[in-house]
Amino acid sequence: MPRNKKKNSKGGQHGNVHPFSDEDASIETLSHCSSFSDTASVADEGGEASEDSAQEDFQYKLKGLIDSTVDKSAKTRQGALDGLKTAMATRILYEFISERRMTITDSIERCLKKGKGEEQRAAASLACLLCIQLGSGIESEEVFKTLKPIFKNILADGSANIQARQAVATSLGLCTLVAENDILDVHATMEYFENLFTRSYARMGGTCPLISPQTSQLHTNALLSWALLLTICTANQLKDILCKHLPKLPRLLESEDVNMRIAAGETIALLFELARDMDSEFEFDEWEQLCDKLNALATDCNKHRAKTDKRKQRSVFRDVLKAVEEGDFQCENIRFGTERMTIDSWVRKRTYDAFREFVGSGMNYHLQANEFIRDVFELGPPMLVDSATMKAMKIPRFERHLHNSAAFKARTKARSKFRDKRVDVGEF
Repeated sequence: MPRNKKKNSKGGQHGNVHPFSDEDASIETLSHCSSFSDTASVADEGGEASEDSAQEDFQYKLKGLIDSTVDKSAKTRQGALDGLKTAMATRILYEFISERRMTITDSIERCLKKGKGEEQRAAASLACLLCIQLGSGIESEEVFKTLKPIFKNILADGSANIQARQAVATSLGLCTLVAENDILDVHATMEYFENLFTRSYARMGGTCPLISPQTSQLHTNALLSWALLLTICTANQLKDILCKHLPKLPRLLESEDVNMRIAAGETIALLFELARDMDSEFEFDEWEQLCDKLNALATDCNKHRAKTDKRKQRSVFRDVLKAVEEGDFQCENIRFGTERMTIDSWVRKRTYDAFREFVGSGMNYHLQANEFIRDVFELGPPMLVDSATMKAMKIPRFERHLHNSAAFKARTKARSKFRDKRVDVGEF
């Protein structure tokens, strides 16, 4: 990634593999000074001997999954890829992975070349998680150097499986962000994405090209990856992109696909934010026409569109309209452990959404423990919380259950009373 690279920038601490479940990725999970796992609960179950045994069992299972990625059965390979994806999304496995980096890379390469649809899709996602674990440095660069030509071949091959192309369009964007070390190569990759999403541009007369839903999703994924790489472009590159694409991107707002319309709107808001960061007096010649389009989408009442699509679209385009008209952004706070991160810009939102797409429910855990992701969001080194503090702050599962049950009953009772038509309106 074309930032100031650190040779030793890693996905997490240098330590043994530590088991971690999806449930532990909740808000109550706190960091630990050495393992980022709940050592208090481990001590209750048998102390250090139990912890070592759990680590050995987990590593043994991971080794089995890696071996299974070369199995003759496509179903077995698919299951192994999915198992590795889950492990990398919810744990910090830097040491274990770095020792087997080339083996895992070879397996991903083989599955991308010889696999079909879902297997290629899983392999592309696993490549991203591998780079996230290794962080921005030489190791992830070598992984990406091996896989990038395969990604680009699949993306450019119109006869390739459409699901594989959709997954590669997303994975290539994030892998480039993490592991690419040459800004010119970043720009070349962006041109691959441009060759795809520009095919969805509405014609000058306003008619939209006839595109299947699956192809539209491919173009949407390409646009979102392109927007992600905008966040690391140089000022000169951004100026060229603004001149070339900002006048044309509003044509994507005519798309029949709600996901494409939303992706286009958010990309336009991102471009306006980047342009104003470079020049606070930035002006767009077709600003009024664009605002009219955005306002129409923010208040869309077309009966032929699904209610859920309209609701989602209106919510997004109200924010996009504010961004274009006023340079405003609706901030969002993300809580994880004892910390909080504010999503306060379109740049930050696009980056956060890209990582969350792969890490999923483990995002809060990675925000706490993954040194690379913390560096991306400028969170500083992982916070060190001792086990005594963690035990004191963590609410037992049974107490959480009682609290949630009581809150649910109270909420249900209040709503029932409010909905009762026999209640006098004057009371409210």
